[in-house]
Amino acid sequence: MIESFEVCYRAVRSRDRRFDGRLFTAVTSTGIYCRPSCPAQTPKPQNVRFYRSAAAAEAAGFRACKRCHPDRLPAATPANGQGDLLGRALRLIADGSMDELGVRGLARVLRITPRHLHRELVARVGAGPLQLARTRRAQTARLLIDRTAMPLTEVAMAAGYASIRQFNASVREVFGQTPSGLRRSGAPALPGEGPVVLRLSYRSPFDGAGLFAFLGPRAIPGVEEVADRRYRRVVRTGRTTGIMELDARDGGGVVLRLYLDDLHDLERLVQAARTLFDLDAEPAAINDVLAGDRALRPLVLRRPGIRVPGAVDGFEMAVRAVLGQQVSVSGATTLAGRLVDRLGDPLPHANGGLTHAFPTADRLAAADLRGLGLTGARAATLRALSQAVAEGRLDLSAAADRERTGAALLQLPGFGPWTVAYLGMRALRDPDAIPITDLGIRRALDRLGIVAAPRQRMARAERWRPWRAYAAMHLWSSLATMKEEARR
Repeated sequence: MIESFEVCYRAVRSRDRRFDGRLFTAVTSTGIYCRPSCPAQTPKPQNVRFYRSAAAAEAAGFRACKRCHPDRLPAATPANGQGDLLGRALRLIADGSMDELGVRGLARVLRITPRHLHRELVARVGAGPLQLARTRRAQTARLLIDRTAMPLTEVAMAAGYASIRQFNASVREVFGQTPSGLRRSGAPALPGEGPVVLRLSYRSPFDGAGLFAFLGPRAIPGVEEVADRRYRRVVRTGRTTGIMELDARDGGGVVLRLYLDDLHDLERLVQAARTLFDLDAEPAAINDVLAGDRALRPLVLRRPGIRVPGAVDGFEMAVRAVLGQQVSVSGATTLAGRLVDRLGDPLPHANGGLTHAFPTADRLAAADLRGLGLTGARAATLRALSQAVAEGRLDLSAAADRERTGAALLQLPGFGPWTVAYLGMRALRDPDAIPITDLGIRRALDRLGIVAAPRQRMARAERWRPWRAYAAMHLWSSLATMKEEARR
């Protein structure tokens, strides 16, 4: 949210990076908008306008600064106090759904009128859905122009433009140059033949080590593999199956490589990669709240850039969560590997340890699950889950209505508060979800001296809102840290 002009201008004068992505500084004398931390000379206050989003600044006629590139910032994360509606709308626009649905279709998915959708977005981020989608397309195109060697015709298609003419006109209007002009003046493309290669932005600090430590033991054999600060997995879109690779080995950021035969769903996969690594998180805002609890403060100081891993596929994550009920992480991973080996779709050629795409809901709903080591109750839970997803009764995407999805999950056999909260954290991207009854969280709280009944633990967790999912990650991480220290 935009604070008072004085607060915003103070952030610009001090080049405070904590405000990057939360407000955008437009300068009327130059027609340019910047990050608050832009190293350029501080503009005079009478020439400054502040906007809540890049889209709002562009709608007012300003162009992105070529020095600080404010258009490349991670999206601001809506706080829970703004309601889930805003977050769902922004997530749908970010993954390119507007290109398919249009404003009316997007409003229908959100169960509101187009007018209400427009009014809500303008009030919260300063721009309506059409402008947000236009800015998103232009930003995607700019990223692909600058950072890949893709032919410009393929860039237009991957960014969601309906025609080359529309692509050329939009890029020229937003950036003041033609696509070919941008490519000539841009940074050299990242090396690599074959895959689309992009460097993904995030707000520092970034706890990559903690992220890989969490994902590694949970990697589904055949579908995922984690080694040496590199995550690889099979991805399936409506048109093709490919490979996603996220690499943080060079210490200079997160590099995404996508091996795809069809680029139509490129933007959706880029957004899925950002979601998986939680790259749009705002560590400064999260840490301010969590460090306010004296018991959590040492954990926050130890891992100030902690992330909540997301999910590339909500159904896959739900199956993995069911398999993890009342068994160890390694036991659940073994069961998931058996499921994939029997029911997953094999790749034409194995790619390292990647051999299969995860089974679809349709396939799993009709499958014989005997002989996999599942109890009868667990098999029934998986079947009910798969049928609900296959029939369209259950939405597990990051843009789902969280309350509606949570209520629907609780109606299925074998789903309780723990599983729903865990899926809220990872699949539904609820920053305030916390499986407070989790054994690991209870143990971590006990070791911090917070020994209490479930109701009292939940009351204590009120202090951590709206970032309780990050508190859960800190608590789980503290157990691993204690084990490491005990071995020394």
